[in-house]
Amino acid sequence: QVQLVESGGGLVQAGGSLRLSCAVSGRTFSSLDMGWFRQAPGKEREFVAHISSLSGANLYYADSVKGRFTISRDNAGNTMYLQMNSLKPEDTAVYYCAASKRLLYSGSYSATTFYDYWGQGTQVTVSS
Repeated sequence: QVQLVESGGGLVQAGGSLRLSCAVSGRTFSSLDMGWFRQAPGKEREFVAHISSLSGANLYYADSVKGRFTISRDNAGNTMYLQMNSLKPEDTAVYYCAASKRLLYSGSYSATTFYDYWGQGTQVTVSS
């Protein structure tokens, strides 16, 4: 059973930065495609970023975070990261990390159904 644990959320002023971490156990981390999603109150869970398995050569971002957020992975440490810069109040949400053991196909990385495992979420609040 794969377990994902997020950390690093908190309260930050607009324009500030946070770094989220997702620690993974229970399966060879390097073989998993990984993603970040977020869910604001009253809204659907939405895609934020994706990093491919192994070397993490393929990266995908939602348009709303492109240029501000950076996803990365440390296979030796079984951890994925999301560096969030230039934060805006609209980035306020619970952030979830997710892992997939499936084969990636066109556009699938942005769908919640592509992922097999989810963390419990970490709250990010950006004040104006």
